Amino acid sequence: MNWLNEIVTVINDFLWSYVLILMLVGSGLWFTARTGFVQLRRLGEMFRLIGEGAGAKPREGHISTFQAFCVSTASRVGVGNIAGIAIAVATGGPGAVFWMWVIATLGAATGFVESTLAQIYKAPKKGGGFVGGPAYYIGNVLGSPFFATVFAVLISVTYGLIFNSVQANTIAISMQTSLGLDPSMTGVAIALLTALVIFGGVTRIAKVVGILVPFMAGAYLLVAAIVTILNIQMVPTVLAEIVRHAFDFDAVLGAGFAMAVMTGVKRGLFSNEAGMGSIPNAAATADATHPVKQGLVQAAGVYVDTLFVCTASAMLVLLTPGWQESGLTGIELSQHVLSSQLGEWTNVFMTVIVLFFAFSSIIGNYFYGEVNMDFISRRPVALQIFRALVVCMVFFGSVASLGLVWNLADLFMALMAILNIVAILMLGRIAFLVLDDYFAQKRAGIAQPEFDPSILPSSRGVLAWPRHKDEEIDQA
Repeated sequence: MNWLNEIVTVINDFLWSYVLILMLVGSGLWFTARTGFVQLRRLGEMFRLIGEGAGAKPREGHISTFQAFCVSTASRVGVGNIAGIAIAVATGGPGAVFWMWVIATLGAATGFVESTLAQIYKAPKKGGGFVGGPAYYIGNVLGSPFFATVFAVLISVTYGLIFNSVQANTIAISMQTSLGLDPSMTGVAIALLTALVIFGGVTRIAKVVGILVPFMAGAYLLVAAIVTILNIQMVPTVLAEIVRHAFDFDAVLGAGFAMAVMTGVKRGLFSNEAGMGSIPNAAATADATHPVKQGLVQAAGVYVDTLFVCTASAMLVLLTPGWQESGLTGIELSQHVLSSQLGEWTNVFMTVIVLFFAFSSIIGNYFYGEVNMDFISRRPVALQIFRALVVCMVFFGSVASLGLVWNLADLFMALMAILNIVAILMLGRIAFLVLDDYFAQKRAGIAQPEFDPSILPSSRGVLAWPRHKDEEIDQA
């Protein structure tokens, strides 16, 4: 199978190094311009809506805007935010962090557009709640059921099965290294926990990640803040190094500048997932009064992922003297710098954080699969089979070598992104129109804007609007 692995690697290098970077960066620039820099001008409204959603009580069988935000955050805030960032800094130098910030800022505009579209074209779910995402707006609005089904299959396999096996593998290795636990025993435990959560449906998933995400991210950011405070005198120097290495004239003449840009851009794209087509699947499930609300909330999620969590990981490395001489990378580098700053107890802390990050990603990844299984087949048995496969893949990932599997996941995700970016570029004007409507209502003094689909040029694909009078969200 080595030949297949090599072929997939070559294809991935081409897609990720050229096609996807051009498409994602180009669409980010376009959406930034067309929305009037919504990701910067409406930053205050983004975080106000997150706070509002955190205090809202969703209707029975529904998911609040905050819970949908937590589901998407659970999926994208994973082990890669720790190990991946350490690799990015070690490979591309401090300048990679700056370009990671740039791509996050552009990605927030893309995230806003795709999540707003997912809300506009979501569909009511039997038994309560909503489903939606790229498969729905590709199939129901653009009228391409074939490509919609291709997308649904790609995301279900990539996130529900492949990525979850990789996350389980990370947990098993971490537990074996730190505590000496046999991977098969860890695999059984993770599989049972996964089954306990996912067989309870999307509402249980939303409740679980609503607890896990604030806890795990808060604990990690707190430790990073402590390290930053202990080294506060170094912060200005580190920030200056990040900017200087991003635009170092000497580096421009060689490969250093290109390495910093490519590493930062690719790490940012992998991390925040803006434009990939994954986040809209969570955004569509939210019980919002207006699509723009969830669009803004999910745009803020890009910042939470990259500017908060990823920057925290980068600062942990850059604030530690001698990190370059350690010769380490990945999770080993993260553990090394943290233990040198706060002591050996942090090795156990990092094991727990890896466990929480990886398990929450398993739950969030499965969520995307379930949403799209609803599109692929409405037969209850199909969903039960998918759930069983997810549990099996979690165990398999704990005990298997996943080199080819990981390469296939990268390929599938690239194909997903291409389909989604083409779709949101075609439908972007709808998101711009709805954005104007939301803030027109805000300017008119309406505290909770309501979406009226009659403002759209066509009602094609609009299945869940307008909201009924008895569907008001209980705002705290």
